[in-house]
Amino acid sequence: MKIAIIGFGAAAIGFIERIKDEDHEIHIFEKSKDIYSSSISGIRADGKLFVSAEMGGDLEVDVGLQKHLVDFYINKTADKKFETGKSFSNRNYYKQFYENGFQPVISDFYHLGTDQLKEVLFNIYKDLESRPNVHIHFSRNISHIEPIANKIILDHNEQFDKVVVAVGRSGHNLVKGIINKFPELIKDNTKVDLGIRYEVPNHIVEDLNKEMYEFKVRYKCKTGYMVRTFCNNPSGYVVTENYDDFVTVNGHSKLKEKSKNTNFAILTTVQLTYPFNDPIGYGSYIAKLTNILAADNKVILQTYNNFKNSKRTKNLYRVQPTLDSNKYILGDINLAFPRRIIESITDFIDNLEHVIPGIANNDNLVYAPEIKFYSNRLCNNKIENLIFAGDCSGETRSIIYATAHGWIMAEEIINHKI
Repeated sequence: MKIAIIGFGAAAIGFIERIKDEDHEIHIFEKSKDIYSSSISGIRADGKLFVSAEMGGDLEVDVGLQKHLVDFYINKTADKKFETGKSFSNRNYYKQFYENGFQPVISDFYHLGTDQLKEVLFNIYKDLESRPNVHIHFSRNISHIEPIANKIILDHNEQFDKVVVAVGRSGHNLVKGIINKFPELIKDNTKVDLGIRYEVPNHIVEDLNKEMYEFKVRYKCKTGYMVRTFCNNPSGYVVTENYDDFVTVNGHSKLKEKSKNTNFAILTTVQLTYPFNDPIGYGSYIAKLTNILAADNKVILQTYNNFKNSKRTKNLYRVQPTLDSNKYILGDINLAFPRRIIESITDFIDNLEHVIPGIANNDNLVYAPEIKFYSNRLCNNKIENLIFAGDCSGETRSIIYATAHGWIMAEEIINHKI
């Protein structure tokens, strides 16, 4: 069987790892120019791997498979060094958050670090490159997919028995083009996460960081929205993330180089109803509006007190940003974000202050926009021989769940289920 995989990220890696020893000819098409610029090695993932039944996607993924895939990534490092933690295994912490209205999320964490993730991906690439049945094509941005007579044609030219679309969220233009032709693929497309990247001095959260490395909680705010923490980076760095036509903010941490601050996302889940059908367009519009205010592909930085009281920030005080000064302006996020989003975030932070004293300090830092796109949830049984895997399928939202989804799709092919 001749199989094409579009994209070389987590889902593609999981798929290939499961199927590489079968008697199939595998072609990987990656739009990046080389292995170092492909998506999983970029700043969008800092090598943080989760094992949890409560987060990462809408699939049911056996925790044994999750741990197997964590070990797979760890074994691709040079010296197998990583940071780890268990979220809310300490019942006292669990009770403190729960008693204040928060829903703690239980998970195990394994942090490889942005600095090691490139090495991991390179080692995976070298293994696949050595296999005679695996062919990797860089600088190949697939733009057209056409199912014809039990085959799938790519870019009006190459013919395959099966095609796996594994482009992540950054490949939404390709997926959108497919959906426009085949709207019956969509199962759900009403959700987007809008929020901020929050930065505080390490000492405010050092006990939590030492206990569990990453704390994950959800909270039902007075607005009715569910708000959650995401991607906590002890001693980490705030960075910008470039999409095709807008810039957002993100965070990462390294295994060796450390800062004096901790950053994490605070995200408000917005789920709209009919006739809404473009969550990526909605989130992108808000990101672009924020970029217009900041100008020059920059994001907005604001102190928490000013953010809460709708005042432009003109000066910082005790907390100094880890984001490069040429990538932000001091401004007012309230000019770009919907009011209910602002109210949800401030309600979340003010209530978090009851559990983590100092988390609502006036001079803590707020960066925007931080947006997490939920891809349209897509059916894998509508178009024969065309499979969507990982984040672009709308089923996953983490490295391990995306890798597991690719693995599961490969197993279904091996067992002749798809």
